[in-house]
Parts: sequence; C-alpha cells; structure tokens
Amino acid sequence: MNELSVDRNDDGVVQITLDRPDMRNAMTDTMTAEWRETMTALAADRDARCLIVTGAGTAFSSGGDLSWIGERGAEAVPRLRERMLAFYRTWLSITELEIPTIAAVNGPAVGAGLCVALACDLVYAADDARLLAPFTTLGLHPGMAATYLLPRRAPGLAREMLLAGRTVSGKEAADKGLVNQSFPKNGLMSEVTGIAMKIAQNAPIATRLTKVALNQDHQGLEAALRWESLAQPVTMASADMIEGLAAHRERRMPKFTGS
Repeated sequence: MNELSVDRNDDGVVQITLDRPDMRNAMTDTMTAEWRETMTALAADRDARCLIVTGAGTAFSSGGDLSWIGERGAEAVPRLRERMLAFYRTWLSITELEIPTIAAVNGPAVGAGLCVALACDLVYAADDARLLAPFTTLGLHPGMAATYLLPRRAPGLAREMLLAGRTVSGKEAADKGLVNQSFPKNGLMSEVTGIAMKIAQNAPIATRLTKVALNQDHQGLEAALRWESLAQPVTMASADMIEGLAAHRERRMPKFTGS
C-alpha cells in the first residue's frame, strides 16, 4: 500500500499527497521510507520546478505515528536518539531540495506534521485548519526542529504553542505570520496550484539560486553581496536570461528551458 501519492504536470509542478487518511496522515515507518525515496528522486529530477505537499482527506498530518512508543518505552536513550534523528532528518530533507517547496495545509497539522509544513519555503493554510504542537501536553520535548521552525516564523506565537499548547486556526496563523496566507478550504488547492504554476514558469536556474540565497541567512550585507556577485553572473551567462530579455522586449511570455 502506497502511503504517498506523487502527481506531476507538464509544467514541472510536482504534488506529494500524504495518503493515510484513515490515520489522519500520521507519519508511519512506511510513509517515512516512501518520503525518503521520493526526496532522493526529486533531488535528481531536472524537470521538477516546484513541489506542493498536502494531505489526503480532512487532515494535513496528525504528526508522527506514536503507536510504537509504548512498546519501546524501556529502550535506552542513545538508541532512541538515533531513531529520532533518522526520522527527523528524513522528513526535513525537503529543506535540501533546490526547487521551491509549498505546503498546502488543508486540515489539522499537528506536531511533526506541522513542522514539515513549516519546513517548506511557502506555507498556505485553509482558514479553518488547526495548527498545533502539543508536545509538552503529551509529556514530550518538541521534536522535528519545532524549537527552530516555529520561532523562525512567529517567535511570540511559537512560545504560546510550544509552552502552553495553544491551537491556532489557519486564518490566525496567517495573521500572526506563522504561514504566508490562508484561503477558504474549498479554494486552497486552486490558489496554491496557481502560485506553484507561477513559480514553475520562472527561469529554473535563477529560481534555484535564489532559493539557495534565501536559505543561507546571510550574515550581513557583505555576505549577500559576495553571493550575488557570483550567482547573478551565472544567470547572465544562461540562455534563459537571453530568452527572458527577448520576451520582455517582445511583450510575450518567456519559455525558459533551464539552460
């Protein structure tokens, strides 16, 4: 049984759907293994230009599958640490993709599931989606880089969610800056697909290098200038830049090839 579905269109937009609606798309061992294989394939896919991640059914993801914890409660901390690190690193490998990534949070995004959404470059949510990180209410320290991903987007709200277990709606998450924007549930996927299509239509080399730059968190103006003085000439030497300038001059849509 496949627990991820992967769909592609001719414009380079790839959609991954977490597909265990009967478990509210909990991140099982099987789904984790499929995610690892899919990320590896996408990293080498030169035709992919943008990735959308969403959930099947009414949830985005209920987070990690915790059913094994009772069976392994007596396991030694070093072994548990290795298991959790492998789990975290597999799911957060989405951050290593060079193509832009978008989370479409169609329903509840809980714990590790919320973190995977926030690990994407852009995050959009249904107005009524519920976002929560209830680690401490379960007696757990946060995982899946929650103490990094949430404060990076909304520091004050992150403290409320992680310390007090606060649940926020997609609309409030957008208002507080935790996600980019929220939409009515019925229109979420069409809105996100439209954004993904716009990204996919841009020059692939320039887009990938821009994502790399944004993810570097430049330590000051000079670091940004040094990067841009290298990356911009790379795009100046591309056929896509010639096409982009010609299309602008001729008032038409450019046809970028990634060369």
